[in-house]
This record gives sequence, C-alpha cells and structure tokens, in this order.
Amino acid sequence: MHILLLEDHPIFRFGLQQLLLQRWPDARCSEAGTLKEALERVRHEAVDLALVDLNLPDTEGLEPVSHLLRAREGLRVLVLSLNDEAAYAQRVLKLGAAGYLAKDRAAGELVGAVERVLAGGRYISADLAEHLADRLNGGGDGPPHEQLSAQEYRVLLQLAAGRRVADIAAGMHLSPKTVSTYRTRVLEKIGAQSNADLARYCIHHGLDLPGL
Repeated sequence: MHILLLEDHPIFRFGLQQLLLQRWPDARCSEAGTLKEALERVRHEAVDLALVDLNLPDTEGLEPVSHLLRAREGLRVLVLSLNDEAAYAQRVLKLGAAGYLAKDRAAGELVGAVERVLAGGRYISADLAEHLADRLNGGGDGPPHEQLSAQEYRVLLQLAAGRRVADIAAGMHLSPKTVSTYRTRVLEKIGAQSNADLARYCIHHGLDLPGL
C-alpha cells in the first residue's frame, strides 16, 4: 500500500506517518509539501491513497482535491484540514474525495478513517454526520454559505478577506468578469449588499478567511 502525505508542516507529516506505520508496518509513505510535488508523485508512482491538507503554499481552496483526482484514476483522497468541517466536508465529497477529517481529530480517528476509505467507503466525523442528519430531519437547510458552490464559497472567503476582484481572478485563473459574476451570486445567496457585509457574515459564522 502506497500512501501520499500532502502536508506542508513536516512535524505534522511525521506524526501522521507514525500513526499509519503503527497500523500498517509495510506501507510505503511518501511525502509532499506542495501540490506540485504531490502531482509529480501521483502521475509517476502507484499511489493508492492521498492524505491532503487544503492549505498549501502553492494553492488555495479545493484545488488540491480536484487536481489530484484528475492526475490519477482511482486515487482515493482523504482530506485532513483545520478548515471548518461543516463548510468544507460536503464540498470535497462532491468533488470526489473519499472523506474529510479535521486535524484535531487525527490522533484518534485517522486509522479508522483510512480503513474505511481503503475499503471503498467514505468517511466523515460523527459530529458532522449528526449535523447532516438533523438537517434531513427538519433542521432546515443550514446557513446560506452551505448552499454556495465550491467556486462561490472560495470567492466569498477572499472577498471577505479584502481581496480585489482582479487579484481573486488571477489566483483562481479566471477572468475578472467571471469572478464578478460569482460575487453577484454570493451577495444574492448570502443576502448581503457589500463586501463589508460578507466580511461580517464570515466572522459571525466563524469561517476561516485566507491570509488571516
């Protein structure tokens, strides 16, 4: 079994590796600190599972998941991140990831999550499963940001962090017109009138803003 650890903090990578090797002593654990390094590995090596952080020095948002899944057919991706679980987990699952695990739960849940993913299943925490069940049982549709697409959500966070449309467009490899369209949709779905309203909304809901 070949597992790729895509994480830019060496100490955390080391901890993950130790947890995995205790359970699977014969596993091969490769490491990458950037998305570029990870893509090189999955394109040229038979990687079975990638453990992926979303916050990397050479990319933002959900790009690591989509790029890795395109790079190797059949690759299983388990996201480990500090980002808000309720906001991100459903999005990475829709992109094709096999699971989402908050970093602060890794010590106790990593092995079980990996076992489930390798068996062909999907993994989310018990808390998130309960949250989703509450919504299905009449708890409502959740806050407005949970209804945004992955791209809209990424634009929301960057606008709330004070970034200009032109800068967001360059970072997302989109035209400024496309980003402006996303901004309009976000304002409508959130019920906001300005970028300042978006910033207040994100702070109120505890969303992690890039670069802050």
